Amino acid sequence: MSRRGAAVLAVWFVLAAPAAALDFPALTGRVVDEAGILDAAMRTSLAAKLAALEAKSSDQLVVVTVKSLQGTSIEDFGVQLGRRWQIGQQGKNNGAILIVAPNERKVRIEVGYGLEGTLTDAMTRFIIETSIIPRFRAGDVAGGITRGVDDIIQVLTGDAEDWKQRAARSAANAASPADVFFTFLFVAIAVFIVLNVLLGMMRSAAPGNRRNRPWIASGPIAGSSWGSPSSGGGFSDGGGFSGGGGSFGGGGASGSW
Repeated sequence: MSRRGAAVLAVWFVLAAPAAALDFPALTGRVVDEAGILDAAMRTSLAAKLAALEAKSSDQLVVVTVKSLQGTSIEDFGVQLGRRWQIGQQGKNNGAILIVAPNERKVRIEVGYGLEGTLTDAMTRFIIETSIIPRFRAGDVAGGITRGVDDIIQVLTGDAEDWKQRAARSAANAASPADVFFTFLFVAIAVFIVLNVLLGMMRSAAPGNRRNRPWIASGPIAGSSWGSPSSGGGFSDGGGFSGGGGSFGGGGASGSW
């Protein structure tokens, strides 16, 4: 075999080789503190809140701290962990996981299919950015986790619409001057194109100007088509808790501190 052929074959084997399997902690309770950052009283308090949430709504929320993301993103780790643990009821897929990776300084709220309409991506981002990360940056990791859990529970058992509005207002207020400028520029260009098309149509319809055509009619916009978007170890609270068969598809949000 030639050197080139051997190199191509080696690259093919590297690309075809499956990614290394992630080593997930065991689901031993509603709170799995693999990273060991919560004291016993905090784990007990969180577990009681999570049990009360499930008793009231059947929604399952689990808190997990991990020693390492093992070289993958917290988004990939989160969706794979959700599928492994199967948090939430089968058929309802009403599970969520608050994941904290202190060594990588990453946090994520992973949301099951059935809760994506209530615990939206925008809302989970709002909770992470306003309730969790500020406390993490101040060194109060336990306080950030507690506040995040309280907010998630309030969304799932309270007025979710109010939370959606708060998240929307926060996103609007966070718009940078650059965002405003580019939005204005986009609108101005769109108006210019529409006016050009209308002017060209008027010229074409005018008597004696049958040969006149708008410059844009022969350009790429006239013939373009716009596609639509396609749609281990550590501490636990115990109690024999297990997931109920829920499924996850990557809904939720992440942050870092």
